[in-house]
Amino acid sequence: MYHFKAKDLNKKQEYKFISGSVIPRPIAWVTSLNIQEDIVNAAPFSFFSAASNQIPILTVAVLRNDFKMKDTARNILEQKQAVVHIVDIGLTEAMNATSAPLPSDKSELDRTDLNLIESSTITVPGIKEAKIRFETILHQHVPVKDEEGNIVSDLLLLKVTDYYFDETVFDAEKEYIIPEALNPTARLSGSQYAEMGQLFSYKRPTK
Repeated sequence: MYHFKAKDLNKKQEYKFISGSVIPRPIAWVTSLNIQEDIVNAAPFSFFSAASNQIPILTVAVLRNDFKMKDTARNILEQKQAVVHIVDIGLTEAMNATSAPLPSDKSELDRTDLNLIESSTITVPGIKEAKIRFETILHQHVPVKDEEGNIVSDLLLLKVTDYYFDETVFDAEKEYIIPEALNPTARLSGSQYAEMGQLFSYKRPTK
């Protein structure tokens, strides 16, 4: 087995090892509002998960480039709002188009044929074509620092206020999401993605 000490690795190696090992990862496709420019920004983030079953908290880590905060994190910290979408296979190409490093006064959605839809509780609009979206408000911001005290990532804990599920992916009688119908896109490493494969189940032990 290959063994590496973290202290001997450079930042590129560390990123490759983590992003290539912690797979597959769901993608948070986040819309946020730049009120100064009246621009809706859209960007995908794959360091994404959930944090609690007691309160509906999603976690999105927005990695900084050269310690510079990204537009999404800045917008959310200013507005305290965001819409988080789940990317399905049919939206993968459009999602990838919005990952371009555009200036803050340009909307990534202009690179797509997607449409915005008004939110219910917050002012940030969502992406109409997404089969699942969550309106959220900022619950907590955790600046992640390196050994020298530089902020390298903005960990955002977002509290869900509203849930939206397309009829094709939601079983209304049993109130659960149909994973095969959603067919979410998974992030791997580099430029690689994956779609959901065969499903299987195990019953959790009770004792």
